[in-house]
Amino acid sequence: MLIGAHVSPAGGLVKALERGVERDCAAIQIFNQSPRAWRTTRYGVQDFAAFREARAGGPIEAVVIHAVYLINAANKDPEIRRKSLESLTHALRIGDGIGAAGVVVHPGSAVGDPKDEAMARIVEAIDTALGETQSCPLLLEDTAGAGQTIGRTFEELAALIEGAADEHAGRLGVCLDCCHLLASGYDVSDAARLAAVVDDFESVVGLDRLRCLHVNDSQTGLGSNRDRHANLGDGELGREGIAAFLSEPRFDGLPAVLETPGREGKGPDAAEIAWARRLREDGIAARA
Repeated sequence: MLIGAHVSPAGGLVKALERGVERDCAAIQIFNQSPRAWRTTRYGVQDFAAFREARAGGPIEAVVIHAVYLINAANKDPEIRRKSLESLTHALRIGDGIGAAGVVVHPGSAVGDPKDEAMARIVEAIDTALGETQSCPLLLEDTAGAGQTIGRTFEELAALIEGAADEHAGRLGVCLDCCHLLASGYDVSDAARLAAVVDDFESVVGLDRLRCLHVNDSQTGLGSNRDRHANLGDGELGREGIAAFLSEPRFDGLPAVLETPGREGKGPDAAEIAWARRLREDGIAARA
């Protein structure tokens, strides 16, 4: 498992690598632009080349991009859909440029419309964005299930993937967040319950689609439908639940990115990365 953290690319893409190395990360996740604004970044060929050169031979084995929170390709408002498509395509192009393992995106929200119509709009955006980019995978993240968000169940994620054009099938995957799983009603609080949930995912979506993990404890309980991250071991999943998630054998080899608040409210640091590795060891020992 490639344990790492979400880090800032402030000052340039190479700075994100440096911050990952400082935290002893094996994987990093970055925003390709401000997560709460439509304004795109102007990274170019030289930025991508510098990033690839700085990463070569280093300890960062996987880089993931998180698309901006504003994206909602399910919305029928043409302006929001246009901006969402442009932003998603921009993120995938940066992913192509830096050799990212994928772009993680929240599928969207129906915003009062019939869910089947909203999901059809998401599929259309997926096909368009993948058709205008080269090879970077697009990873649909499971959601906590608030309101009319789409992606709260494995069935919804599978439907989006299956709805996309056949030529894009190989570039579509899933990112699972343990906080979101709990909040949306999947009990992953210990190894046995998690194993049953992973069995379900394997049956409905397929383990070959799982490309990334987000590792966050949850401030709110099972089925709360609220996305509230907590530091590892400090929430409803607790030490046992996080240790189980980090040590699930079918997750081996995947990027596992911490998006926690951090002990000082500045995101995960080296101490929390070390704590995650310790929890993984505890989980492996408990399974022995």
